[in-house]
Amino acid sequence: MIKRTFAAFALICLFLPASAQQSLLYRVSGKNLKQPSYVYGTIHLICPNDFFLPEPLVRAFKQSKSIYLEIDMDDPGMMATMMTRLQENNEQYSLENAFSKADYRKLDKYLKDSMHIELSAFNKMKPMVILSIILPRMLNCPTATAYESKFVSMAKEQQKEIRGLEALDDQIDVFDAFPDTLEARMIMDYISDLPKQKAIYARLVAAYKKQDIQRLHAMLGESPEFAGYEDKLVYDRNRKWIPVMEKAMQQETVLFGCGAMHLGGDQGVVALLRKKGYKVEPVTK
Repeated sequence: MIKRTFAAFALICLFLPASAQQSLLYRVSGKNLKQPSYVYGTIHLICPNDFFLPEPLVRAFKQSKSIYLEIDMDDPGMMATMMTRLQENNEQYSLENAFSKADYRKLDKYLKDSMHIELSAFNKMKPMVILSIILPRMLNCPTATAYESKFVSMAKEQQKEIRGLEALDDQIDVFDAFPDTLEARMIMDYISDLPKQKAIYARLVAAYKKQDIQRLHAMLGESPEFAGYEDKLVYDRNRKWIPVMEKAMQQETVLFGCGAMHLGGDQGVVALLRKKGYKVEPVTK
């Protein structure tokens, strides 16, 4: 159960660069760039009291002319596209089929008792939708925040353009690669022992706040759940992002914000940029 928990948190919260340097912010320069750009590793779900903006990140944000997130979160059509893609049009499809009968009843009761939600209303939706509803309850606070939302707000205040490293459809395709039954097991792990899941997530957040890259990377590696999906979830996306990043950096100073697990490893964004000949340095001051 704990291993599946780590897998689910990796899927939604996306961790960290594998480097001895404890930093989530990287400066990209060299090669033929006329100006530097920046890459920041985010966590997608965190309590407001745990949220922090390092001063180097604030400076990098101000220096940047545009902001790239994994998707263009400033797109007014984003929510409509998302809801369309997350709903199955197949008449034979039923969310209930992803669960055993006992698990479905247990989930139905949990949603009714704790969130006043009728599970039957989501019968044509993919398990990812239920997962997204339940995940915020892993936090020890009534409401969650996200770096992406903060970046969108900051960009509007500073009149900066928000763009996406990939299209929303491309990102949803990634998660569509995971079997419904896998996501169903993650959901049941959450509701079966909520206090334990809260404690696990609290440790993850603590490590993120310390920018303890090695610890977070090690925690991610403890999960076998995504074996066989690494390319689809992370590495293929990293490789597709690099040309987008290169083109943007040629034009102006850019801040790229993406889930921090995309930064580390020999196929991570940091390594891929270095292989392209760029100088990529952690920024801590």
